[in-house]
This record gives sequence, C-alpha cells and structure tokens, in this order.
Amino acid sequence: MTPIITSLLDTDLYKFTMWQAMLHRHPQTEAEYEFVCRTPTAFALAELLPEVERELDALCGLRFAADELDYLAGLRFIKSDFIDFLRIFQFQRAFIKAWAEGDSLHIVARGPQVHVMGFEIYVLAIVNELYFRRFDAVAALTEGRRRLASKLDQLKHLAVEAKRHNPFELFDFGVRRRFSGPWQREVVQAFAQETSQWFKGTSNVLLARDLNLVPIGTMAHEYMQSYQALGVRLRDFQVAALEDWVQEYRGDLGIALTDTVGMDAFLADFDMYFAKLFDGLRHDSGDPFEWGEKALAHYAKLRIDPQSKRLVFSDGLDLDTALALYHRFADRIQCGFGIGTRLTNDMGLTTINIVMKLTHANGQTVAKISDSPGKTLCNDETYLAYLRQVFNIPEPAAQAA
Repeated sequence: MTPIITSLLDTDLYKFTMWQAMLHRHPQTEAEYEFVCRTPTAFALAELLPEVERELDALCGLRFAADELDYLAGLRFIKSDFIDFLRIFQFQRAFIKAWAEGDSLHIVARGPQVHVMGFEIYVLAIVNELYFRRFDAVAALTEGRRRLASKLDQLKHLAVEAKRHNPFELFDFGVRRRFSGPWQREVVQAFAQETSQWFKGTSNVLLARDLNLVPIGTMAHEYMQSYQALGVRLRDFQVAALEDWVQEYRGDLGIALTDTVGMDAFLADFDMYFAKLFDGLRHDSGDPFEWGEKALAHYAKLRIDPQSKRLVFSDGLDLDTALALYHRFADRIQCGFGIGTRLTNDMGLTTINIVMKLTHANGQTVAKISDSPGKTLCNDETYLAYLRQVFNIPEPAAQAA
C-alpha cells in the first residue's frame, strides 16, 4: 500500500519557519514531543500500532527531492543554508517510538530538536488517516462532498453582501486532522477554483506548490515554549522568542501567536516595539470575540491604527463562526480565518482531537497555559503552578468561579 506521507512538503509551512529559526538560533536544543488523544474514540487507537509503525518506517525513508528544495528556496524568507541542511536531512527512526498500553497509543519523539520537531504534523496526519480508514469511505466522501458544496455556496453569498472595510480571507489549516491526503487536495482545489475571491491559501506546503497557492503560516506554540528552557529568565521567555523571530525574519512572517501563557500575559509583553514590528496576531484559544476586542483595545492604547494590522483566527473554526467574526471585526481591522478540521474532515463522522506537543526542552518541562484550560498539556503540576505564579495566571478553578 502507498504510504500516507509521500513528500516531506506535505506538512504545515510553520514547521519550516520554526525549524529554520531554531536551526539558526538554538541548534543544540534537545526536545521531547508527545502524542495525545484528547477525545473518546470509536475503537482503541492501540489497534493502529502496526500500521503506525509501518508508516513511520516509510516516513523515515523519505528525503527532500530537488524540485521540493527548489520550491522552498523560492520562498523569500527561507535562507540558503537551511536549504543546504534540508538537502542532507532525513528523519532518524531511532528518535521516534510508538507503543501501546492497554487501549492507548503512545508516540514520543525525542532527540535534537532540529531532528525531531518536524515529526509532529506527519504523525498526526498518519494517525488520523489510519483511524478514518476504518469507516465507510464511500458514505463519508458522499457526505463530505455534499457539505463541501454547501460551504462553497455559503461563501459565494458574500458577493451579494454589503462591502466591509476589509475583505474576507479564508485559509486551509487542515493537514493534521484531515480525513485523508487526497480529500484535503480535493477540498483545497475546490475552494481555490470556485471561491478564489475569498480563499487565499493553505498551510500545506505541498498543496501550495502543486496548486499555485500562497503557503500560510508563521509560528506555533512549540517555538514559544522552547524559550522557557533556553537560558532566559522565565518571565522573559516570550520577549526573547519574539525578538529572535524579528531578528530571523526581519519583517516577514509577522503574525504572532498570543496564547502560550494566555492573551493577557502576552499583551503585557507585546509593547510598542513588538506591536509596530509584527503585522498582527493569531488567536488559538479562548473566546475569539473577547480576544479580538482585547487586541483592538491594545492597539488603541498604543495609538496604533488597527487598519494597518491583522487578526488571524484559527481555533476550531467552522465557516459560520468565521463569518460571524468577520462581521464583528472586518470594519475595524484586517481579518484572516484559518479553518482546519471542519474544512478537511467534515464528513458526518465524529472527529478526534489529537495533538503532538512539545513537553520537554533541554531536559526541562515546558508548557502552555492557553485561554482554553482543556488545551493545557503538562503532567508537571509543580512547573505549571510556577508558570502561573510568574505570569500571574489564576488557577483554573479560580477562573471558573
């Protein structure tokens, strides 16, 4: 059977942008990433272990092809020495382990960060596709195509709405929890062909290349979290991460992720310097309407024209929510909407919430305390308590009260 991953471009753009930054700034960092399923499943994921092992073997046999490197080299923010690194790069099977305990599937990648950080998206796409192969593909694709047609029609209705100050811009962020690779390609191609006025790109580098779309992405939590273990004072880890990003990309890739320790703690560090240097902010947890208002209030406090900035929403969106957010904010600030699971795995089947998160760097626990408490992934309660104390973040129970 053809492996699920056949090209190392079949991943999110931000894996490359973070990879380059860490290779240049902190190439010696050791890291550990852990796979977790946050939701109930229709059958034990442990049953997938033999297939997962086979797919990991295939993944670790891949290399970047010359035409793939040429495409990456053509992105203005990718540097030549990173291309040279990728030219000789190959995933090492010894750095990733998969095993079963009872009904649970465990996958851990551990080793030099620049050799293991790339595993994440491939692993999630592999597990998700293997999982959904157990269901009726014909029924799923029939329903998926019906829902896709409905989304396309819904988006086309924007053409008859009254014009807003800023346009609606939709991106595909659906690699990691897609129904399958071919289905993601079909969905993205349909949006690109039928709604190009509003569909502006994909995080999937392979599809961006093949379909002549803009590859979308900047940074994820793992980049910010790594700085909790890179020798700076913990209170300063966000500032250090943002400063290194500015120095690495010098104006490119200017959307900052805000919820590694919550929006309030982020804004405390996002001063005039960063607010002017970064093009905008990305939302990934908590109430998106409240988050947007906080972002606008922060720009107003700094006397920065919000029309020169962008808010990117990407937390569990569906098209209805994206349009509601657009109607709320589009006259006040530029907006972008990254939809993942509900774009590439809306098949009438119950989806699963799987992640593969950075848990340790240089032997030290790292964590995020997002604005959605259920997204916190850390088993070290002592470290979490310390992180909350440093950033003055209330305990979850106190937040609920």
